[in-house]
Amino acid sequence: MTDNIAERCAAKGLRMTEQRRTIADVLDNATDHPDVEDLYARASARDPNISIATVYRTVKLFEEAGILERVDFGDGRARYEDAEREHHDHLIDLNSGEVIEFVDPEIEALQEKIAEKLGYRLKGHRMELYGVPLKKRP
Repeated sequence: MTDNIAERCAAKGLRMTEQRRTIADVLDNATDHPDVEDLYARASARDPNISIATVYRTVKLFEEAGILERVDFGDGRARYEDAEREHHDHLIDLNSGEVIEFVDPEIEALQEKIAEKLGYRLKGHRMELYGVPLKKRP
């Protein structure tokens, strides 16, 4: 895996304009799961000449190239994350919309065991848990 999205795009032969580089950099620095509108707000703050149409086209291009992964948390917004991030699952807070990433070795082992029990070798999975906090947060 190369270090950043722009390098992976170039390695796949994608033409990298300055606006695409800006969008790639915004994605590299994202600690959340931004949708296109979020990406547009962040990218246009750096380069006011970037249009939302450019962001839509770039996200689609990156997704088709396997560089971005589209995730849907049931709120009607397509969100994106780096397709080469370390594996993780998601817990979505239904009250706030916050998305919490987590990895649990017990869950991972159980999924492998279930697949094997059913006669399969697990090649991948996506887990999304939806919940509400047990207690109010301060």
